[in-house]
Amino acid sequence: MSTVSLDLEEDFVALLRQSNQPVQRAARELMVLELYRRGTISSGKAAELLGMSRWEFIHHASHLGIPYFAMTEDEWEAERKRSETL
Repeated sequence: MSTVSLDLEEDFVALLRQSNQPVQRAARELMVLELYRRGTISSGKAAELLGMSRWEFIHHASHLGIPYFAMTEDEWEAERKRSETL
């Protein structure tokens, strides 16, 4: 494991403390959530990094507005049509 030190403005640290978690944990969670939202890491990897099950992570992320499936309406329709042929 690597250690990285960040210099953060006190206002930013105060915002992180509002999560009722240690600042390091809150910052780690935000970084993992953003990596997942961008598609850089999978839900399984994100869950591993946050010490929770994959389903717990998916549920947590969805409550924060990060969808598990990121498909357009056209993609959903195409998927629905494919599933009807099975």
